[in-house]
Formats: sequence, C-alpha cells, structure tokens
Amino acid sequence: MSNEHGPSQDRLLAFAAGALSPPEAVVIGAWLSFRPEEAAFVRNLQDIGGELLESESPATMDPHALDRALARIETRPLPEPARVLNKMAELPDCLRSYPLGPWRWPGPGVRVRDVGAPRDGNCRVILLKIDKGRQAPRHTHGGVELTCVLSGAYATETDRFEVGDLEEADHDVLHEPRVVSDVPCLCVAALDGQIVLDGWLGRWLQPFVRL
Repeated sequence: MSNEHGPSQDRLLAFAAGALSPPEAVVIGAWLSFRPEEAAFVRNLQDIGGELLESESPATMDPHALDRALARIETRPLPEPARVLNKMAELPDCLRSYPLGPWRWPGPGVRVRDVGAPRDGNCRVILLKIDKGRQAPRHTHGGVELTCVLSGAYATETDRFEVGDLEEADHDVLHEPRVVSDVPCLCVAALDGQIVLDGWLGRWLQPFVRL
C-alpha cells in the first residue's frame, strides 16, 4: 500500500462535502476503510463543515416551516440498520450491504460482477477479479474510472497497485493492468461508460467485451 496511490485532493474534498457521485463515493469509502488516517482527516473536514454551517447568520424562516418539518419526520419510517446483503466475506464492511449480481466472464481469467449501489447515469460500481498471471486488455476509458484494490496486486506500464491503493483513470490514460501477486487481484471500481479497447483487434473485439 503506497501513500501516493489515493484520490486527488479535489475528489477527497468532494467526498467529505457529500458532493461526489454515488458510485465514486462507494469506491472512496472502500479506499478509506484501508486508510484510517485519511478517514480521520475526512471526518475532521465534515466536522469543520458542520461548524461553519452553525456559524452562519440565521435566515428568516416561514412561520409554518417547523410544523411542516415535524410532520414529515413523524410520517417518515425510521431507516433500517445496514444489512449484510452479500456473502463475500472478503469485502470491506462498507461493501457488504450491497447486493451483488452474478459473475460474468468478459475474457480469459477475468470476471466481473455488478454491485447494487446507486448509479449516476452510466456510472456504476463493479467488482473486477483477475486471476494470477492474467491481464486486462489494453484499453482507455469512455469516462472516469476509479479502482481500489481489495486483495492481490496489479501493475501497469508505469506503476504498481497493491491492497488499499486507488487508481484514477480517464480517457487520457491508456493501460494494460496485469496481476503481479501470487493470488487473484480483486478490485472495486466506479466505471463511467465502457472501457475502450486499443488497436484494430481491440476495435473488432469491442462489441464482445462489456464490463
């Protein structure tokens, strides 16, 4: 786990402010489960934000606003505690409360399954598992891709990502992740759109490779 492999400061601040898209927030939450110091930093940012709101000058309210708010609270059911909805015990607790789709096989040694977390347009959360010694096809991205390593490790042409590391990629990043650990590499990713395969063979295979 490297201190260099984490989200950008802007993305982390957006997460703390609750302004990040739901799929990206799920992946950042998984990353924070491996990073207690950064998780404490995020909590501090959230506390500071709350204090700033409290210090704002009070605005004039409609005289019936409190009655309407209390009425909504009284009629709204209490939220249920988070339930374990999947059987993958190796996942961080923050991912155990989401249902999982069946494993799909987009290529040799590569398996993908959907995570039933909230979507944001074409952006959704997936689990990606690549076997030892295998690699994903060389590709770029139709949008943003955030990937957090949950077990194992993979390397690109320029870097290595281990458990608790996060990679940020977009259409400017062209890579071919390959597993370099002695065990399969399991990742959670927020994927906006589809990966875009490189080269003429990639273009020919593109309709058959869907994550």
